[in-house]
Formats: sequence, C-alpha cells, structure tokens
Amino acid sequence: MSIAAANTNMRVPAGFRNLLEGLAREVLREQPADVVAFAAQYFQKLLEQREAGGIDPVAWGAMLED
Repeated sequence: MSIAAANTNMRVPAGFRNLLEGLAREVLREQPADVVAFAAQYFQKLLEQREAGGIDPVAWGAMLED
C-alpha cells in the first residue's frame, strides 16, 4: 500500500540543514570527482571529531537554527 506524499507531514531534523550546508560548501570548494566518496570521508571526519570530544556539528547547527 502506498501513501501519497502530499498527505505526509515531514519535518527536517534539527541541525540537518546546517550539516548539509557544510557538506555542500566543502563539495563546492574541493570539486571532488567522486562526490559520494567525498561525502563519506567528510562525515567520517565529523564522527571522529565528535567521538574525540570535539563539537557535535548537528547539535551546534540545531542551536543556530533556533
């Protein structure tokens, strides 16, 4: 059974827009040949920074959006 998209109310999670804007900015700056591999590396670096006790870009972006 399919559900019509027009009847679905979806919200973008807090911080998601900021996270994607950061990725887009880096893609435009670097102009990688393989955008998917670049995105994987970009998000891996963010995870490593978060796990090392650094800033969480999603939480930071959510604060900016409020």
